[in-house]
Amino acid sequence: MSAPSPIDVVRQFLKDMERLDYDAALRWVAEACEYVNPPPLPVVHGPAGVRGLLEPFFAPTLHNEFKLVREAAQGSTVFFERLDRHQLADKWVEVPIAGVFEVENGKIVYWRDYFDAESLLSQWPSA
Repeated sequence: MSAPSPIDVVRQFLKDMERLDYDAALRWVAEACEYVNPPPLPVVHGPAGVRGLLEPFFAPTLHNEFKLVREAAQGSTVFFERLDRHQLADKWVEVPIAGVFEVENGKIVYWRDYFDAESLLSQWPSA
């Protein structure tokens, strides 16, 4: 059986994250992965870093929808334009995101999301 293509790896990772199934999602993330977000969010590394950033952040989320708008892949590089929708107790928060991923040996080794962090954080519940 052949290994999944880079675009299939990222699609499955996003499906798992949409369900907030961190155990399933993080199996697609390499130990050496670098995950970069716009400031003021930190850069994190590896599955533990990704979980440490996202699990507390998404704690108030009741439901997620990651709508894939456009996708492209060349070699090990995958690009997704998506609309991430997060249902909170009192509202939905939507954020358009462009993400770039590098996949090696079936694992994400680099992930960078581009979005308006200030807009997202201004709509998000305080910690």
